[in-house]
Amino acid sequence: MYTLLIRPILFLFPPETSHHIVASLLKIPGVSALLSLFYKYENPKLERSVFGLKFSNPVGLAAGFDKDADFFDEISECGFGFIEVGTVTPKPQPGNDKPRSFRLTADNALINRMGFNNKGAEAMVEKLKRRKNHKVIIGGNIGKNKITSNENASADYEFCFEKLFDHVDYFVVNVSSPNTPNLRALQEKEPLKKILSRLMEIRELRIKNSQLRITKPILLKIAPDLTNEQLDDIIEIVRETKIDGIVATNTTISRENLKSPISFLESIGAGGLSGKPLTKRSTEVIKYLSEKSNKSFPIIASGGIHSAEDAIEKLNAGASLVQLYTGFIYEGPGLVKKICKGVLTMK
Repeated sequence: MYTLLIRPILFLFPPETSHHIVASLLKIPGVSALLSLFYKYENPKLERSVFGLKFSNPVGLAAGFDKDADFFDEISECGFGFIEVGTVTPKPQPGNDKPRSFRLTADNALINRMGFNNKGAEAMVEKLKRRKNHKVIIGGNIGKNKITSNENASADYEFCFEKLFDHVDYFVVNVSSPNTPNLRALQEKEPLKKILSRLMEIRELRIKNSQLRITKPILLKIAPDLTNEQLDDIIEIVRETKIDGIVATNTTISRENLKSPISFLESIGAGGLSGKPLTKRSTEVIKYLSEKSNKSFPIIASGGIHSAEDAIEKLNAGASLVQLYTGFIYEGPGLVKKICKGVLTMK
């Protein structure tokens, strides 16, 4: 029904407008119940224990879809095992100028240069305090404000980490978006180690001072455009800082092998590409990290998952969990159920 009826209507509007329409529809009483009825699929064999957390199934919603934690409870009824909110920054910021999101329908892809538009960490906390569904794991994807220099970036990540600590189940450090100037420079070894080591210190202090036995895994989201040498550095950083895992991958700045006309791509301009064109590269990165690290840390796969086969390929390459974004937009909520059923048939 989605691809035949709903998607054609949503695709009549600009991507950002369609997103707001969906967000509004999710708030209508009864819509969540219908989503649960048609799309939620439960089976004990789908449960996964990863970095100390128990997931009801291995299919999640990637960061960027619910930037401000506005509708994570409602959209969880599509059957997701976990939902990542954000990217959130310490202070509210409007993001880049519109238009900033574009469909490449010929490629089953999107290009976006949103620029971490969000209402800030404190506003997100107020939303998370009203969380209803505690069965679904919630991750907090954290970033830095555009006006914050890279030299002071660690303070922004610390602020978001402290604010969200009691309200999310895990964290993802986002230094790989191509849409904040110079952000990807933080993927270099020394600045990245500084940020991650500091967050690990804060976590240990929080756990030590807590009366409860808690675990707040810290993951790093990386770009698909890293070289093998840079991926080797990432593996070393994970080992040295002892963070809990990797999200692979974010969007790409590459425009290779696209079906969309060059003139159309040039008219769009800069931005991160997501969707089917990223499927192969994302899997390559996952496989490389898994094999070179001897499977020493969990990987959440993100990038180009548009079918159960795509998800299974990522899991076979070494991922422990998978996340949807662009595939969810093109294929609809039924994709979650299809992947869950497909995972049960894996050998």
